[in-house]
Amino acid sequence: MKLVFASNNKNKIAEIQQMLPKEIQILSLEEIGCYDDIPETADTIEGNAILKANYVSEKFGYDCFADDTGLEVDALNGAPGVYSARYAGDQKNSEDNMNKLLTELKDKENRNANFKTVITLNLNGKQYSFTGIANGTITNEKKGNKGFGYDPIFLPKGNNKTFAEIEQKEKALLSHRGKATKELITFILNYPL
Repeated sequence: MKLVFASNNKNKIAEIQQMLPKEIQILSLEEIGCYDDIPETADTIEGNAILKANYVSEKFGYDCFADDTGLEVDALNGAPGVYSARYAGDQKNSEDNMNKLLTELKDKENRNANFKTVITLNLNGKQYSFTGIANGTITNEKKGNKGFGYDPIFLPKGNNKTFAEIEQKEKALLSHRGKATKELITFILNYPL
């Protein structure tokens, strides 16, 4: 089965492809000739995943899935949330985003946070949704050089290493994206073809 993943983020594509069984092949937006900057104008993580999946299905006619992820920090009333990628500005720079977040949490005792991923799947004219949440805390400093985004400052609950300090396979078991992708895979493998 071939499915378009509505993303050009090579890190995300590699992370998800590694979790999928061999019978599911992922096509990137580039591979289907989509070079558009798909609008992410919804005010929720769920809404952005739906916008991206619908864009590909409607404009290119492919079965596809799209995800959106946000980091929700308790002390900041759920921010950066849907604005996680552009928290420090439209340049979408991970270092800037982490620095801004660490500065805003400098005097906060409550450093609890969670990553939330929502995957929307458009398959055979129907839409399905899968959610994964990883609870944890925001560290005081960046640690590790694996992963991407906020991984160097996110310490998953029950772990003493940040997402950026652990191997990809271990992260897939703990992460928000891993949990949502596992739900997606289970659904697809049980889907009547």
